[in-house]
Amino acid sequence: MKIHIPTPLRQYANKQDTVAVQASTVGEALNGLIVKHPDLRRHLYTDDGKLRAFVNVYLNDEDIRYLQKEATAVSENDNISIVPSIAGGCDTTMPRFTEFRMSVPCCCRSSCCCLR
Repeated sequence: MKIHIPTPLRQYANKQDTVAVQASTVGEALNGLIVKHPDLRRHLYTDDGKLRAFVNVYLNDEDIRYLQKEATAVSENDNISIVPSIAGGCDTTMPRFTEFRMSVPCCCRSSCCCLR
């Protein structure tokens, strides 16, 4: 089976976009990935061995959180995709943000949601 490595993590997997492993569960597959590329461990797992909250794992486009998590069975032709969550936002102290915020009418007519 193949594990698809996201671009930000490829530097820890010898720049490979996929890694082939043999496994019978998602957990075994991820462990096989870590055995081949130990530097990935700290990016995928917490110190106590749990999959990090911001790491999403998909088996053939199905989120394993809605299957049997790491105990989900896999077959030879399956694909696992690791998809790290992307955080965003803006710096609310920037003058341009303040300018924008003050120019937009408040949606609730109070200061609770627009930081005024």
